[in-house]
Amino acid sequence: MNFQQLRSIREAARRNYNLTEVANALFTSQPGVSRQIRELEDELGVVIFERNGKRLTGLTDPGKGILKIIDRLLVEAENLQQASLEYTGQNSGTLTIAATHTQARYALPKVVQSFRAAFPEVRIALQQSSPEHIAEWVLSGKADIGIATEGLSQFPDLVSFPCYRWSHLIVVPDNHPLLGRTNIRLEDLAEFPLITYDVGFTGRGHLDDAFARAGVRPDIVLTAMDSDVIKQYVSLGLGVGIVASMAFDHGRDKGLRAVEASHLFAANTTRLAVRRGAYLRTYAQEFILQFAPELRRSDIEVALAGAEAA
Repeated sequence: MNFQQLRSIREAARRNYNLTEVANALFTSQPGVSRQIRELEDELGVVIFERNGKRLTGLTDPGKGILKIIDRLLVEAENLQQASLEYTGQNSGTLTIAATHTQARYALPKVVQSFRAAFPEVRIALQQSSPEHIAEWVLSGKADIGIATEGLSQFPDLVSFPCYRWSHLIVVPDNHPLLGRTNIRLEDLAEFPLITYDVGFTGRGHLDDAFARAGVRPDIVLTAMDSDVIKQYVSLGLGVGIVASMAFDHGRDKGLRAVEASHLFAANTTRLAVRRGAYLRTYAQEFILQFAPELRRSDIEVALAGAEAA
């Protein structure tokens, strides 16, 4: 039994039994992955995967139990590497943070600046993607920390913490007709083409829920992951924008006006996630506490122990 065999089993389950994707993830060949899986099954005397010919189609009942053990073994192996660095007194390393564009662009800069002052020997690798990919990176160990507004709390193998709450704003060009109205309603917004976030990004779910509950059909003509892209198209007169409140700067966003929308859409909570049971270096824990100062260190310790977050 070796770690490559264990990784092949884990990745096959994670990647919907597509051995081509498994081979790419493990930097090996598809025949090599198949051989690693067969050899472990032979050694254990247990069939881990259901098959249709040579194609893997699912996990057997014994395979489901074995996969849980493999997950624990691989997490602990990765934890052992991190712990060795911690206990040898090395304050250097790389902290990999996966975040959405909005978090990376607007919420993280001051925290990163403060963190770098406290830990000058630690490099930060900042990855940007969708909440789904962020969760995948944290689960696979490619990222230490994930930050997003949507999606992270849906994965049982992640522990996610609430960090801060925020609302949406309506963004329009100067002299837009909406600026002359008071107590803007969803029906007022529906009179204009709208520009906002892609589904699954930056609180978009709360926008859709609000319109659906009111029985109003918005005309969403353009979506994007990036708040700056949304504001750019609003400035071109293509529609009314709905963006995160932290994404608007009255001094920087010339030619645009922001209108309060907290009465229209539910508040959003940005969450920070770590892999359940992972070993986090001291500097990773300090980053978490700087980003979410209302968290307690004991909250993080509970997560590291593999228990449910408070």
